[in-house]
Amino acid sequence: MLKKGSKLNSILTGSCPKCQNESMYVDKNPLHLGKVLKMNENCSHCGLKYQIEPSFFYGAMYVSYGLNVAVGVAAFIIANVFLSLDLVQSFIAIIGMVILAFPFVVRWARNIYINMFISYDPDASKE
Repeated sequence: MLKKGSKLNSILTGSCPKCQNESMYVDKNPLHLGKVLKMNENCSHCGLKYQIEPSFFYGAMYVSYGLNVAVGVAAFIIANVFLSLDLVQSFIAIIGMVILAFPFVVRWARNIYINMFISYDPDASKE
């Protein structure tokens, strides 16, 4: 499932979508909040330019919105159905989960978005 060459591997690890040999990010840890959006210009292995065009990752905001909705719905279901919290407490749980998931959602949104346009190239990973 997470073998090299799969989209899921590139999305979850934040690796280059073309060769999957290195991270797209300057700092691999998304919990270093000051560097959560800092990306390398190019892949040092295959040379892929991550910023395909100016403002390319603005489109990732739409992906981020969808991911945040999924996080919010999951938090609501867990809080309201499984923990039997009232409505106000459930909405506080949603806000808390969206804030806690922020660094992961931002990176996953970028990873998903770039993987929509660039596919794995086995020849690029051999170079």
